[in-house]
Amino acid sequence: MSISVRYKAALKAASFHFGVSVGVALLAAALVFGVWYPYPYRELAGGRDLFLLIVVVDVVCGPLLTMVMFNPKKPRWELTMDLGIVATIQVAALFYGVYTLAMARPIYLVFEVDRFRVVSVADVQEGELKPELGGLHRVPWWGPKTIGVRTSRDGEETLKSLELSLQGNEPSARPDWWVPYEENRDQAKSRAQSIDVLRQKHPAQQNLLEMAIQETGRKESDLKWLPLTGFKSSEWVALVDAVTADVVGFAPIDGF
Repeated sequence: MSISVRYKAALKAASFHFGVSVGVALLAAALVFGVWYPYPYRELAGGRDLFLLIVVVDVVCGPLLTMVMFNPKKPRWELTMDLGIVATIQVAALFYGVYTLAMARPIYLVFEVDRFRVVSVADVQEGELKPELGGLHRVPWWGPKTIGVRTSRDGEETLKSLELSLQGNEPSARPDWWVPYEENRDQAKSRAQSIDVLRQKHPAQQNLLEMAIQETGRKESDLKWLPLTGFKSSEWVALVDAVTADVVGFAPIDGF
């Protein structure tokens, strides 16, 4: 068999493999970006970069291996075994990557004192999350939910909380401090600031702010804002309804 004939056959097989790989990657992207990391969490929690790395490696390496190993001159059983090994490695790598993203997915948008924090599964200390207790310990699989944190019960707990915070374990990442957002609405409303304040702080980012306001579908006078922080970035704000303090939008503008 000539090299050109083998090359054409291998290229055809690799092209088919590439098409299938892209289709699977698109399905994975729908799950990752449509459910686990919706905007702006893909920016704040780092899901976009990790997913792209996984997909690029998976989609490129699989078809390349197919092209290298495919040879129509091989016995059918040998060719089937070779391609089966490639497919198994590729699927295993994709599943591991998606599992990693699931274990790092953002689960709650937590109001804490005067800001919102994006908390992911990875932010919670091992052993502190107890799904058997139910409630907020049963973290959502269908996108982050907005919750709050309670206040300290006494002075001793306050000191312990301060010590943990100095170690990097903020109340927003402690399941035993989580409470429904209803308990924090009044505090969020009192801490939220007018849009005019944000305009004065960042006159060069008026276009970004205007776009974010339009996406909420509300008038500017009906909105306020609070700083928003995440693992990858702290230069965001959450736009909230001035009356209910519901989070209705986001803008990539530094709120501090």
